[in-house]
Amino acid sequence: MNASPAPRVTNRRPGRCLLAGSLLAAAAAATGDIGRLSAQTPEQRYSDWVRPGFRPQEYEFRRNRILDGLRATGGGLLLVPSSDGITHGETFRQLEDFWYLTGLEVPQSMLVLDARRDASILFMPQRDPRFENPGRPNDFPGRPLLDDYRIRGIGGADDYRDIAELGGFLRERAEAGEVLRVNAGAPGEVPDPVVPVVGSLDPMASLIRRLRDDHPDARLVNAFEIVARLRMVKSPAEIMRMRRAADATMAGIRAAAALVRPGVDERTLQGEFERACRQAGAQSIPFTPIIKSGPNSLWPWRVLAAHYDRRNRRLEDGDLVIFDVGCELNGYVSDVGRTFPANGAFTDVQREKLLVSTRAAEAVIAAIRPGVTLRELTDVAYDAIPDEEEPYMQTPSFFGHHIGLSTGDPALLDEPLAPGMVFTVEPWYYNHDIGVSVFVEEVVLVTEDGAEVLTDALPRDPDALEALVP
Repeated sequence: MNASPAPRVTNRRPGRCLLAGSLLAAAAAATGDIGRLSAQTPEQRYSDWVRPGFRPQEYEFRRNRILDGLRATGGGLLLVPSSDGITHGETFRQLEDFWYLTGLEVPQSMLVLDARRDASILFMPQRDPRFENPGRPNDFPGRPLLDDYRIRGIGGADDYRDIAELGGFLRERAEAGEVLRVNAGAPGEVPDPVVPVVGSLDPMASLIRRLRDDHPDARLVNAFEIVARLRMVKSPAEIMRMRRAADATMAGIRAAAALVRPGVDERTLQGEFERACRQAGAQSIPFTPIIKSGPNSLWPWRVLAAHYDRRNRRLEDGDLVIFDVGCELNGYVSDVGRTFPANGAFTDVQREKLLVSTRAAEAVIAAIRPGVTLRELTDVAYDAIPDEEEPYMQTPSFFGHHIGLSTGDPALLDEPLAPGMVFTVEPWYYNHDIGVSVFVEEVVLVTEDGAEVLTDALPRDPDALEALVP
């Protein structure tokens, strides 16, 4: 896995850039505007742009727990890639495991956790390629990475090396029989990714493919369960961020619900939701807000999103409108759901079906406590659902998912719940026979003796939901 560092940018430019500079200077001298010429923009340091996420000790604790898990299961090297840093207009977001273990927004890097040597090594580029453009030096002034000592004080890895050295490092260790580990994203054997004819591999699949090609004799082992067990339990600092994300999302739902009425379109509600979330402090929206009404409400988001302009329907009298939405605040996300009547009043049938969902959610929440498993919560949900309604309920999960850095945080269904775990409870109800779909989704924190609903300030009772609609 060889990589070449980005070329160092200097202030001297050959060819056209030098000529352009000379012509500009000559023109300035002729007009007397020498003072208006600006000097080269100074290099931009990482710490000038980025606020540290957590204390270095928290990242060190996380890495040490991963190293403990590696040693307990055969050792080896865990490879944790960063994002490549390439964007298509969106704001850069680091890959979750790399961010979780380093707190760094650096591209084209690799964290290596070495169980045998009890060490963390961060391979980084000498310079940030996103800050380099020889044709526009004042706009792209350069950013050192590897030699920036302030970066080393954020994540606190044991050793820092040039990314160009990674290939040789892995070759040497693989030839010595070292086990290579990756987080494959799910339990089981490490898959053998195939490059698709149409599309591309995700970053982890690309890494796995490269490791198999470069080191065909190396043993490649999945570290998913080690990573999942750690990330499933949130620290007090993580929980504080998740509280704030939940609060911002509830504010967004309240603001958008105040606009619900026949004639309003779904994107107007989406826009108001996003506005209120950002006003409450959210920096980003982790997934396109799912706000769907009438016939749209009967379809899962993946079906609706299969077409460009499907989700812009105008609400009609008698419709239900479903919010399945979240925001991201300081790297942590929320995911909350509610159902509202478009005209401010549920019909008897709509109310009845909504109560099927809310009663299932309440039964699950009441059963949450340390030691219970997610599979057991699934049984609790089905016990609370009338037999005739079961065919219309979301299956086969426990009606929820772990959240944290994403709405799909790693989870192990048979791992006993522990204080600090945060997940959603969301019993979906899709009844195409009568044209009714309803939904509530809560964010729940496991406590020492039960559960705290982080979204409990937003009502789920039908009467209280009606009251939020003008």
